[in-house]
Amino acid sequence: MSKDYYKILGLQPTESDAEIKSAYRRLARKWHPDVAGNTPDVLNKFKEINEAYEILSNKTQKAEYDRARRFYEYAKGNSQNKTETNKNNETHFETKEEEIKPKFKWEEFISRTQNTFKQKTTSNEAKRGKDIFTDIDISVSEAINGVNKTINMLKTEVCPKCGGKRFANGTICNHCKGKGEVTNYKKFTVRIPAGIKNNSKIRLAGEGEKGSNGGKCGDLYITVNIYDENEYKTEGLNIYKTVKIAPYEAVLGTDIKIPVLGGNLSFHVCPNTQNGQKIRLAGCGIVQNDKIGDMIVTIEICIPKNISEDEISLYTRLRELASKNIGENTYD
Repeated sequence: MSKDYYKILGLQPTESDAEIKSAYRRLARKWHPDVAGNTPDVLNKFKEINEAYEILSNKTQKAEYDRARRFYEYAKGNSQNKTETNKNNETHFETKEEEIKPKFKWEEFISRTQNTFKQKTTSNEAKRGKDIFTDIDISVSEAINGVNKTINMLKTEVCPKCGGKRFANGTICNHCKGKGEVTNYKKFTVRIPAGIKNNSKIRLAGEGEKGSNGGKCGDLYITVNIYDENEYKTEGLNIYKTVKIAPYEAVLGTDIKIPVLGGNLSFHVCPNTQNGQKIRLAGCGIVQNDKIGDMIVTIEICIPKNISEDEISLYTRLRELASKNIGENTYD
């Protein structure tokens, strides 16, 4: 067998359509040239993953492939059984090597299967191109403010020289090498709107695979994944952020500026603020339909790592003042 598409995706033949899609998305992200590197091995691996998913995600092609796969296993099993039988009865006859080899050739069969499928689906009627699916990762701060992202997609389209016929000027098309299609990278700049929610989908109309016989192009669907940063966390429509301040700022109060939807927001930290105290900024969370969440800021009082001699002197003086009135100091 030249290629086991289930093995390429790390699946068993009994896996569901959802599991096939999940495995493809996981491997496509791992082996995308933008992540794994733009080397020949990575490109071949990425193309192989896409080829496997193209077959297994199409019910008609998957059924043809499964039949071919079962027939291959059956032919292979018969070959082994015949070899064992001949060994047990070698005193009665001699078996030639070519007789015990399976007469089935996987490469020829799968090629015929794919050609048959193409013949069945090829007509003079216009056919819409396939949709393409991919993922993009953004940070919480990017989700809050919106961002432009550039993605590099591997697209397979009908060969522009031979029009998918595989031949040009009476010979094999030298542009697509007789495949009828070409695979190239195309860059897209995608605008991620401010306030987008995790797992939201963005549709780029007409950026999928090219249609045939004048049919419309498919669409490109981008699933947005928001990953947590150290600065931000999300829960529902609410955004959580920790803000660090100095001890003197906690005692005296201070003004803080942080990025929120639509720009920056300034808010006041009141005097005598305690470590871990929370401040709710209403309406500064994620927007979804007619709802909007809040931003919850947690105050963390931090001591600087590098303290000057003057600061140490002031802290020493503060300790002296505090020790005189220790019984009067309350910290709750």
